[in-house]
Amino acid sequence: MAAFRGPRVWLWRWRRNPLRRRVDAVEGWAALATWALIVLTGVFVGLVSAHSVEQGLARERVEWRSVTALVVEDAPGTVGSEKVWAKVRWSTSDGTRHTGQARVDAGSTAGSPATVWTDPQGRLVTKPATESEARLRAVLIGALAGASGATVPYVGWRLLRGRLQRRRMEEWDEAWERFDPMWGRNTR
Repeated sequence: MAAFRGPRVWLWRWRRNPLRRRVDAVEGWAALATWALIVLTGVFVGLVSAHSVEQGLARERVEWRSVTALVVEDAPGTVGSEKVWAKVRWSTSDGTRHTGQARVDAGSTAGSPATVWTDPQGRLVTKPATESEARLRAVLIGALAGASGATVPYVGWRLLRGRLQRRRMEEWDEAWERFDPMWGRNTR
């Protein structure tokens, strides 16, 4: 198919050409601006999102504490198998007692210790992410957010391009209406 099209000419939208319409130049500049905006938006949104996620996970590592809780009732399963959910009881630094469901070793008996993680208010939370896990999460979320943010200018470009294409077709119709009678026959 490339053999029928001829050689590719770089920057053809900005070259002098008697057939180039104003809408062609507008489309060329809009395409250039849009691609620059897509790159800048994607990078900016990605970096901001990644930084925010990494800061949030670092804050969790600082604020969340491991606490020794006691298993309230015997945990199901056999000793040495996977972790299971069981009811546990723990006390916060101010002495307030709490109970809740946490993952403990299978087969744990009532009264046996289990390590749980709590936030500053004493609520159960998951174990905070390590630095390498936090970095990986931040990179993945940043990449996803950057790609999502870059779609906004791209969708705007597609809408603008559709409008420019309609305008181009209207101009072709107007030109055809002017030159059609000169040919001496009706082609419709």
